[in-house]
Amino acid sequence: MNTTSASATAPDRAATAPERDSSRFWAGLSAALFPGACLAAGVLLLSSVQVSGCITHGVQCTRGLPGWLFLWSTGIGAVAFIVALAAPARQVRQAALTTQLLAECTALLVILSYYA
Repeated sequence: MNTTSASATAPDRAATAPERDSSRFWAGLSAALFPGACLAAGVLLLSSVQVSGCITHGVQCTRGLPGWLFLWSTGIGAVAFIVALAAPARQVRQAALTTQLLAECTALLVILSYYA
């Protein structure tokens, strides 16, 4: 008679299954939503009194953060997005995702502070 149970001989699926990493999904989602967020930030910026006065009358046209900061942060975000999709190591993908999110937030802050 067989005294071993089926659960004792079967390998534990939870122990052998790799841990699910969703950093590629979040990198793709944040990259897809970034142009819409830039457009929403631009509309929000255009609805302010200071920007509308600058556009219509040319008064109070001060610049916030420099435009090169937007270009650099967008470029860094794009490179981090590619690394987050292509890197084989989980830690590298998560670090790239963090870098991408910080770069995209910086770019959005540059848009919002342009006429601040």
